[in-house]
Amino acid sequence: MPGQAALRWRDDEGRRGPVSGADAGGGGPVAEAGGPDTDDRPRVPDSSVGTVLDSDDRHGRNGSDGTGGRGDRGDGADGAGLPPGPTGPSRRRRRPLRTSLIVLAATAVAGAGGIAATGALGGDGAGPSAADPSGPARTATVEKRTLTRGETVDGTLGYGEASAVQAGAGGASEPAGEGGANDANAAAPGSGSSTGSEGGSSTAPEGGNSTASGGTLTWLPAEGQQIERGETVYSADEKKVPLLYGATPLYRTLDVGAEGDDVETLEKNLAALGHTGFTVDEEYSAGTAEAVKDWQEDLGREETGEVAPGDAVVASGARRVAEVKSSRGNAASGEVLTWTGTARKVTVDLEAQYEDLVEEGTKATVALPDGTEAEARVTDVGNAATAKPSEDGGDSPGGADGATLPVELTVKDQKKLGRYQAAPVDVTLAAESREDVLAVPVGALVARRGGGYAVQAVTGSGVEYRPVELGMFANGMVEVSGDGITEGLKVGVPK
Repeated sequence: MPGQAALRWRDDEGRRGPVSGADAGGGGPVAEAGGPDTDDRPRVPDSSVGTVLDSDDRHGRNGSDGTGGRGDRGDGADGAGLPPGPTGPSRRRRRPLRTSLIVLAATAVAGAGGIAATGALGGDGAGPSAADPSGPARTATVEKRTLTRGETVDGTLGYGEASAVQAGAGGASEPAGEGGANDANAAAPGSGSSTGSEGGSSTAPEGGNSTASGGTLTWLPAEGQQIERGETVYSADEKKVPLLYGATPLYRTLDVGAEGDDVETLEKNLAALGHTGFTVDEEYSAGTAEAVKDWQEDLGREETGEVAPGDAVVASGARRVAEVKSSRGNAASGEVLTWTGTARKVTVDLEAQYEDLVEEGTKATVALPDGTEAEARVTDVGNAATAKPSEDGGDSPGGADGATLPVELTVKDQKKLGRYQAAPVDVTLAAESREDVLAVPVGALVARRGGGYAVQAVTGSGVEYRPVELGMFANGMVEVSGDGITEGLKVGVPK
């Protein structure tokens, strides 16, 4: 057919004819064997020829007789076309080849453009870079902050160790660290003798002193309930036993003439509950006795003006009931309940090798199960190391290598702990801190060819690489410094 070059032909009986002629791209012959083993799959031009054929070139754009077209292929080297005629060969137009080549080229160009836009090929950060109209996909700001590097250990969030309340006791034993720190009105522990109404002397026992108990339990609090100053801890024979704040338990009967720390503890509480007519000191005066009668009236008790050991329970501050150990109707004796402080705290069994990281006041960060964090401080470090138990129940092998120290941390902002009452947490103890340094996310760093790092500074005029010196790495941030690196600078985060 005039104006078209034959790439291949078949005769009327389906036999293939030879293929020869100049290469379609003008750069040399196409090496294609003829004969029965030759298939019909399209051939891609030699890669040394950088031209993609179009339909006009392949179909004799330069001549209508099939002899002068750049894409003609005939029987001889002179490029003569095949003779026309109704019985001539049937020419097959290779449009799928052209389409595939164009799609391939378009895909390659688009892919290269996408890689360049995303920075997947990387940059050496050695100098300024042409501004991308859209800028980096993500950015961050150079911040001035404190970076802290430390050791992360396992901890437990809770209310601390529980202590027991004994019916008829003037106070409850409390674990180490409770003390009177939670109550500004708590009296200092008595270290000397206290004179009672009978003229004898006595030293305040630790925890509390249980007296002969009696009666029946008629009311108990619920587990999880918080009890504050003046509120009822339990009732026996319908008589309320309230909570008083302090450090010295009621270990003896107090009446007019008594002196000592326990008297001052009682008077501080009477004053805090709104009673007057006495001076807060270590002397139980007649005015104190009148105030006690008013207090006893409020409690529904007999107005004697005297206070016995079982009339109240003394603790360092408000308490949260951990577990109720008895039931209403039982005898008012023995262990009634256990309680803790109301503030949640974190406890850690710290491996002895990290002992040098902690002391009272050491800062720490507590990571909660939901990923939120709270700041904490070490408030108590145990003195004795305890070896971890082995699987068979004995001490772990290796001696001191398996020893741990009990460490307690407090969280000032309790709201940061959310609604967690008890949970496993990660505690990061601060080993090193750098204050007021410039920092960026680690992902903002770009490796420079030849060594070193840079950041992509995003400014009004475009994006440029600025070399940086690195300092401390901590919590996904890195300290940076260098020319043009200032607080508030916007930088790209390609990763």
